[in-house]
Amino acid sequence: MDSLIYILLAVTSVVGLAFIVERGLALRWGKVVPPVITTALAACKSRSDVEVLRRVCAQKPSSLGRLLTLAADHLDWPKTENVDTLQTAARHEIVRLERGLIVLEIIVGIAPLLGLVGTIAGMMTVFGDLGQTGLSDAAKLAQGIALILRATLIGLLIAIPSLIAWSYFSKKVEVLGIEMEALCDDFVRKQYQNEK
Repeated sequence: MDSLIYILLAVTSVVGLAFIVERGLALRWGKVVPPVITTALAACKSRSDVEVLRRVCAQKPSSLGRLLTLAADHLDWPKTENVDTLQTAARHEIVRLERGLIVLEIIVGIAPLLGLVGTIAGMMTVFGDLGQTGLSDAAKLAQGIALILRATLIGLLIAIPSLIAWSYFSKKVEVLGIEMEALCDDFVRKQYQNEK
């Protein structure tokens, strides 16, 4: 039973680390909101400049690029319809950015519980042995208690970094979403400024 708990803790640790690294790479600012796109967006003052922005977005695939391309593709639509379409697409992009965060949230919850299960299983073993041998071997009892506490410690050592990463990435997705919303709003406002 103890070895199964440790295997589960090891798998949880590896999965958590994999998602932390993957989200860390995927949520880099330059990957989601590339500076070259923001520069092209700043230079895009009228509809005649949209084609340059579209080319830059095609060269640098990103969440912001996909949103701006969608807005540019629907400039012939009324502003409210374009904004509604853009908002729907933005929600999809946010979901894409949040991918994997649920796994970290689950690991935050289950790692300490697995450690607790290991602790309980270890206590059952130690006290079962204690019932058979008595208190004659204090070294064996101390070794069993150390094994018990090790499972709890490992569970917490997995959960704490996962909690930090989950909190950090959740906030980062929120900040990236606000930045993309502001940039897309600025683009749409500039393109429809001559309309009433």
